[in-house]
Amino acid sequence: MINASSPPAPPANGWHTFLWLWGSQAVSVIGSALSGFAISIYLVQTRFPLPGQRGELATALSLTVLAFTLITVFGAPLAGALADRWNRRRMMLVSNGLNAALMGLGVLMVSATLPPIWLLVLFTACEGVLAALHSAAFDTSYSVLVPRENLPRANGMMQTLWSMSGLLSPALATLLIGLPALARTAGGPEWLAGWRDGVPLALLIDAASFLVAALVLLRLNIPTPPRRDTGGQRPGLGQDMTFGFRFVFARPALLNLLLTFTVFNLMTVGVSVLHPLLVKFTLAPDLQAHGWSAGTGLAALYTTFSLGGLLGGVLISAWGGLKRQRVLGVLIPMLAAGVAHALTGVAGTLILTCAALGLYGLMVPMISAHSLSIWQTQVPPELQGRVFSVRRLIAQCTTPLSVAAAGLVAAHAAPGAVLFWAGLCVVAVSGLQLLNPALRRVDEVPDAPPSASAA
Repeated sequence: MINASSPPAPPANGWHTFLWLWGSQAVSVIGSALSGFAISIYLVQTRFPLPGQRGELATALSLTVLAFTLITVFGAPLAGALADRWNRRRMMLVSNGLNAALMGLGVLMVSATLPPIWLLVLFTACEGVLAALHSAAFDTSYSVLVPRENLPRANGMMQTLWSMSGLLSPALATLLIGLPALARTAGGPEWLAGWRDGVPLALLIDAASFLVAALVLLRLNIPTPPRRDTGGQRPGLGQDMTFGFRFVFARPALLNLLLTFTVFNLMTVGVSVLHPLLVKFTLAPDLQAHGWSAGTGLAALYTTFSLGGLLGGVLISAWGGLKRQRVLGVLIPMLAAGVAHALTGVAGTLILTCAALGLYGLMVPMISAHSLSIWQTQVPPELQGRVFSVRRLIAQCTTPLSVAAAGLVAAHAAPGAVLFWAGLCVVAVSGLQLLNPALRRVDEVPDAPPSASAA
């Protein structure tokens, strides 16, 4: 049972603390994006460079992505339970320190030898464990720092951060990887010229970014809300891991919101793997007419999407989002995103397809920021680790299914048609949910309701 008293007010300097936390996270996220991209290039260019190693390369790429994804998604309930049991600031601090050490080991791994696939998989699995722990602590920390009316703005800033890292990291990583070769030809520093490529440098920068984040955390005061759901007794870890499911399923409005978001992910996230096929087949006549290569077309799509996401994040950060009926800030942009997604499949030209994908990217931060703000105001701070982990698990477990389904369907249908019908499904679901009174009233539920029914 939980005491029904109101959650504690954020500290007086909460927004200032959040800005420091956000800034340190920005450094860390960009560093991690650099190292992730660099590892992919390492696998392609250094570890499995020969044409006859295509099978081994495909296996390594698949297993490393799978190891990270499965652990971060399905390990979320455990990480969330620990975030509600432990000091969250200390949990982030330890995760950052261990991540820095892991990146240091990664430097040795890629510099000294050609590691076997199992070692690469183990490396990314360890990354996944630490990412799950850090995310569970971080996602539940800034909601106790930021006044509730500013939560959409804070969430928009986080969306801006992810979009910015996706936009900057490929170019920065490519530049870093080429630095040793440039040093050898231009007479640069001997220590840099002696490296085979710049992959170890990218990993060192990532390690440094984790240390910066840890040093910032040392000077921040991030309150850990006291637990009010124990009834004087400390529940077992297994009970804590299942608590989030009981909490969500006992609240129809939140469950409807979660299922709507899950359908959106199912219809959009996985089918994005069809964009290369869209460029290669559907947009081929337009590309040939303008003398553009398929690589140019694909780069244009990805850049436009990232720019749209960056603009959407900046917009929601500056605006601050809806203060009332925030569910409309989820459903209306979701409907627009569905229309844009459908248009990417039938636009027929690169410019129109980029415009549609840019609009889709613009809507995503608005959807995510308003959705997370609803959860942050409807879930007591001391329960957010367990509840948010279930939210992440249910919403993101559809991604592998979506990727597999998109591949199977695309084998028998044009990629543009798959994108079009997936977008129409999003339009239909979001339109129907706009008429759903249970979901429309999700903001009318008292903030952070007691979870007696879930205990």
